[in-house]
Amino acid sequence: MDAFKRKPVFIIAEAGVNHNGDILIAKKMVEVAKQSGADAVKFQTFKAESCITYRAEKAEYQKTNTGVCETQLEMIRKLELDKDMHIELINECTKSKIEFLSTPFDPGSVELLAELKLSTIKIPSGEITHLPYLRMIGRLNKQIILSTGMATLGEIEKALEVLCENGTEKGKITVLQCNTEYPTPYEDVNLNAMITIRDAFKVRVGYSDHTPGIEVPIAAVALGAEIIEKHFTLDRNMVGPDHKASLEPSELKVMVDCIRNIEKALGNGVKQPSSSETKNILIARKSIVARKLIKKGEHFSETNLCAKRPGTGLSPMLWDELIGKIAGKDFETDEAITR
Repeated sequence: MDAFKRKPVFIIAEAGVNHNGDILIAKKMVEVAKQSGADAVKFQTFKAESCITYRAEKAEYQKTNTGVCETQLEMIRKLELDKDMHIELINECTKSKIEFLSTPFDPGSVELLAELKLSTIKIPSGEITHLPYLRMIGRLNKQIILSTGMATLGEIEKALEVLCENGTEKGKITVLQCNTEYPTPYEDVNLNAMITIRDAFKVRVGYSDHTPGIEVPIAAVALGAEIIEKHFTLDRNMVGPDHKASLEPSELKVMVDCIRNIEKALGNGVKQPSSSETKNILIARKSIVARKLIKKGEHFSETNLCAKRPGTGLSPMLWDELIGKIAGKDFETDEAITR
């Protein structure tokens, strides 16, 4: 892949379940995502009983953020978005001119998103080893974003094989480096694994971030990420499993702005003077000038020549060609030498 011919980074503002099951909060999150400059806002589609048993424990970060008085199933059930809510949010996104995305967590949710005609399906890290689910998504032949938290390179390879064998073109798949701890310790991010994935499977790559700040997704862009996904919330103090590891609206906007600036800074890879600095060439560079009075007929030498600004005369790169030549006229001190 040519790093200098990339499309603009596709930035996903991950609302996830930070709406707390409230459609009004969800709609507000669409508005915030649009105002931040993100390209898409992403939710999660699931039927709790279809993907979690009543025996499933909460993750440690979920226990920390929501307590231990309810099961994972009870917690997740309160965060569902039904079909009507999905339609409301899609309409809200259409009105706001931002793309609606969602992550399905069970086969019925895959069917719902297909019915709603989403052009892109996001596969979460936890489903990368879910064979029937992968086959189902592969048959849709849609754009796919595949998160790889907790996965080995071999597991990523197998998931890609299943998706492609079932009808999805490899060129439609973008693989995201990801770590599923909330928040992710910086030492566990392993951004270089994104490069490993790109080189191993010749796919587009990106990064799904769960670190506390914004510097890691920005660094991922510099390394070649084509998609960035980042959780956000209206308020980190809200009750729920993911709020604490999410950006607040002002932080989300700063991240998007920084990514857009980094995109500009990456440039096209051609090393030449930029349009902004061309005017400085004659000012910052030097010319060969007389170190002292040089009389006509005198030989140019190391003792009577030097280089000084501005660069409007002969370049000092011609120094060796001048040494030993005879001055054709008198030159005053600091006067630019001419041939």
